[in-house]
Amino acid sequence: MKLLITGLGGTLAPALADAARAAGHEVLGWDRQAVNPDDEAASARWLDAQAPDAVAHLAMGSARWAAWLAARSPRFLFTSTAMVFDHDPDGPHDVAAARTARDDYGRYKIACEDAVQAAQPQAVLARIGWQIDLYRRGNNMRCALDAQQANSGGVDASRVWTPACSFMDDTAAALLALLEAPQPGVHHLDSNAEEAWTFDAVARGLAQAAGCEWAVRVNDDYRHDQRLVGGPTQLPPLSRRLPALKRTD
Repeated sequence: MKLLITGLGGTLAPALADAARAAGHEVLGWDRQAVNPDDEAASARWLDAQAPDAVAHLAMGSARWAAWLAARSPRFLFTSTAMVFDHDPDGPHDVAAARTARDDYGRYKIACEDAVQAAQPQAVLARIGWQIDLYRRGNNMRCALDAQQANSGGVDASRVWTPACSFMDDTAAALLALLEAPQPGVHHLDSNAEEAWTFDAVARGLAQAAGCEWAVRVNDDYRHDQRLVGGPTQLPPLSRRLPALKRTD
């Protein structure tokens, strides 16, 4: 399969590209410096010349671009986010739940979801939570908590927040499976969906797995059961990657 992945300069897209190449697929990216997505004529010429079999749209960009790509790609996957759900009403959030985001990022992703589904009814919408990786740099939980420890001398972790989160390699494997055998509609990809670990427990488990000496400062500052539940796609549980997570009750 020839796979176009947008967002290869980001965090998750390179992991998906690695998984796709390992599975024997050809991967190409979209260089927005060379082909401006706002130039539809140039974009159409480039896309026709490349003729990908499938498109995974992970890049930030306008809802118009997402819809344009989706309309021209019968095998199309768009990554959305747990942030389409606000903390009120609380979760866990089902695939069919009303999207309640109030912040700009969540509303942006809702607009993209709607545009994609209107343009391509067979599209796959994959909502994801905070990505975890022990070694990759970029926008992931380990790097964010490293930075917080360095900047403030500790990691602030709410015990009343149950985050949607998954290891990046598990997310990439699930996205690739949805490209290889598409299942149209909304998918929730969350390794914390069943086990429901609170953020303070996740932070401690990640610190042990990564060998990080974080001072985890437990608080009640943010209350939200953010878990993404429902749908046909399931990820391995978080405890498989973080063995320090063990039930004591």
